[in-house]
Amino acid sequence: MRRYSVPDALWVNIQEELPRKGTRSNKRLFLDAVLWVAKSGAPWRDLPSRFGKWNTVYQRFRRWSRDGVWQRVFERSVDRDLNQLLLDSTSVRVHQQAAGAPKKRGSVQRAQPRWAHHQGAPGSDSGRQGPADAAV
Repeated sequence: MRRYSVPDALWVNIQEELPRKGTRSNKRLFLDAVLWVAKSGAPWRDLPSRFGKWNTVYQRFRRWSRDGVWQRVFERSVDRDLNQLLLDSTSVRVHQQAAGAPKKRGSVQRAQPRWAHHQGAPGSDSGRQGPADAAV
Protein backbone atom coordinates (compact mmCIF):
# COMPACT_ATOMS: atom_id res chain seq x y z
CA MET A 1 0.00 0.00 0.00
CA ARG A 2 1.29 3.44 -0.87
CA ARG A 3 1.65 6.12 1.76
CA TYR A 4 -1.14 8.29 0.31
CA SER A 5 -3.65 5.57 -0.50
CA VAL A 6 -6.91 4.71 1.24
CA PRO A 7 -6.51 1.65 3.50
CA ASP A 8 -8.63 -1.36 2.51
CA ALA A 9 -10.56 -1.40 5.81
CA LEU A 10 -11.54 2.25 5.43
CA TRP A 11 -12.46 1.77 1.77
CA VAL A 12 -14.89 -1.05 2.65
CA ASN A 13 -16.44 1.12 5.38
CA ILE A 14 -17.00 4.30 3.35
CA GLN A 15 -17.87 2.79 -0.03
CA GLU A 16 -21.63 2.99 0.61
CA GLU A 17 -21.49 6.74 1.26
CA LEU A 18 -19.90 7.62 -2.08
CA PRO A 19 -22.04 8.82 -4.99
CA ARG A 20 -23.29 6.10 -7.36
CA LYS A 21 -21.90 7.86 -10.44
CA GLY A 22 -18.47 6.66 -11.57
CA THR A 23 -16.54 3.42 -11.29
CA ARG A 24 -15.24 2.05 -7.99
CA SER A 25 -11.59 2.14 -9.06
CA ASN A 26 -12.03 5.72 -10.27
CA LYS A 27 -13.45 6.74 -6.88
CA ARG A 28 -10.63 5.08 -5.02
CA LEU A 29 -8.04 6.80 -7.20
CA PHE A 30 -9.85 10.10 -6.58
CA LEU A 31 -9.75 9.52 -2.80
CA ASP A 32 -6.04 8.72 -3.08
CA ALA A 33 -5.55 12.03 -4.91
CA VAL A 34 -7.39 13.97 -2.20
CA LEU A 35 -5.33 12.25 0.49
CA TRP A 36 -2.16 13.09 -1.42
CA VAL A 37 -3.05 16.79 -1.46
CA ALA A 38 -4.15 16.78 2.18
CA LYS A 39 -1.11 14.91 3.51
CA SER A 40 1.53 16.54 1.35
CA GLY A 41 0.20 20.08 1.74
CA ALA A 42 0.88 20.73 -1.93
CA PRO A 43 -1.39 22.90 -4.07
CA TRP A 44 -3.86 21.19 -6.39
CA ARG A 45 -1.81 22.20 -9.44
CA ASP A 46 1.09 20.03 -8.17
CA LEU A 47 -1.01 16.86 -8.14
CA PRO A 48 0.96 14.04 -9.83
CA SER A 49 -0.34 13.03 -13.25
CA ARG A 50 -1.04 9.44 -12.09
CA PHE A 51 -4.17 10.84 -10.38
CA GLY A 52 -5.46 12.53 -13.53
CA LYS A 53 -5.86 16.20 -14.38
CA TRP A 54 -5.58 18.38 -11.30
CA ASN A 55 -8.54 20.59 -12.24
CA THR A 56 -10.84 17.59 -12.75
CA VAL A 57 -9.89 16.22 -9.33
CA TYR A 58 -10.34 19.64 -7.74
CA GLN A 59 -13.77 20.18 -9.32
CA ARG A 60 -14.94 16.76 -8.14
CA PHE A 61 -13.62 17.55 -4.64
CA ARG A 62 -15.63 20.80 -4.61
CA ARG A 63 -18.75 19.04 -5.90
CA TRP A 64 -18.50 16.39 -3.17
CA SER A 65 -17.99 19.14 -0.58
CA ARG A 66 -21.06 21.02 -1.79
CA ASP A 67 -23.17 17.85 -1.82
CA GLY A 68 -22.17 16.79 1.71
CA VAL A 69 -20.34 13.63 0.64
CA TRP A 70 -17.28 14.41 2.78
CA GLN A 71 -19.43 14.93 5.86
CA ARG A 72 -21.04 11.51 5.37
CA VAL A 73 -17.65 9.90 4.78
CA PHE A 74 -16.23 11.43 7.97
CA GLU A 75 -19.26 10.37 10.02
CA ARG A 76 -18.99 6.85 8.64
CA SER A 77 -15.25 6.56 9.27
CA VAL A 78 -15.21 7.94 12.83
CA ASP A 79 -14.01 5.56 15.52
CA ARG A 80 -16.97 5.05 17.86
CA ASP A 81 -14.65 3.99 20.70
CA LEU A 82 -12.73 7.26 20.56
CA ASN A 83 -14.10 9.53 23.28
CA GLN A 84 -11.20 11.91 23.62
CA LEU A 85 -8.44 13.16 21.41
CA LEU A 86 -5.27 14.52 22.98
CA LEU A 87 -2.79 16.58 21.00
CA ASP A 88 0.74 17.01 22.17
CA SER A 89 2.28 20.39 21.45
CA THR A 90 4.99 18.66 19.42
CA SER A 91 2.37 17.70 16.84
CA VAL A 92 0.93 21.22 16.44
CA ARG A 93 2.78 23.47 14.05
CA VAL A 94 2.82 27.26 14.16
CA HIS A 95 2.70 29.44 11.09
CA GLN A 96 6.18 30.64 10.19
CA GLN A 97 5.24 34.30 10.76
CA ALA A 98 3.87 33.52 14.23
CA ALA A 99 7.13 32.09 15.49
CA GLY A 100 9.25 34.58 17.38
CA ALA A 101 6.61 37.29 17.56
CA PRO A 102 7.12 39.82 20.38
CA LYS A 103 5.03 39.22 23.46
CA LYS A 104 2.20 41.62 24.20
CA ARG A 105 2.53 43.58 27.42
CA GLY A 106 -0.84 44.86 28.50
CA SER A 107 -3.02 46.95 26.26
CA VAL A 108 -0.66 49.95 26.02
CA GLN A 109 0.66 50.50 22.51
CA ARG A 110 3.95 52.32 22.08
CA ALA A 111 3.88 55.25 19.70
CA GLN A 112 7.67 55.30 19.29
CA PRO A 113 10.26 52.55 19.16
CA ARG A 114 11.98 51.63 22.43
CA TRP A 115 15.30 53.14 21.46
CA ALA A 116 13.65 56.58 21.08
CA HIS A 117 13.23 56.78 24.87
CA HIS A 118 16.92 56.28 25.61
CA GLN A 119 19.32 59.09 26.24
CA GLY A 120 21.17 60.16 23.13
CA ALA A 121 18.72 58.60 20.71
CA PRO A 122 17.82 60.59 17.60
CA GLY A 123 15.03 63.02 18.41
CA SER A 124 15.50 62.82 22.19
CA ASP A 125 16.10 65.94 24.28
CA SER A 126 19.18 64.64 26.03
CA GLY A 127 21.31 67.63 25.12
CA ARG A 128 24.10 65.28 24.27
CA GLN A 129 25.65 65.52 20.84
CA GLY A 130 26.28 62.46 18.75
CA PRO A 131 29.09 62.08 16.22
CA ALA A 132 26.96 63.58 13.44
CA ASP A 133 26.13 66.64 15.59
CA ALA A 134 29.74 67.43 16.41
CA ALA A 135 31.28 70.72 15.40
CA VAL A 136 31.10 71.39 11.74
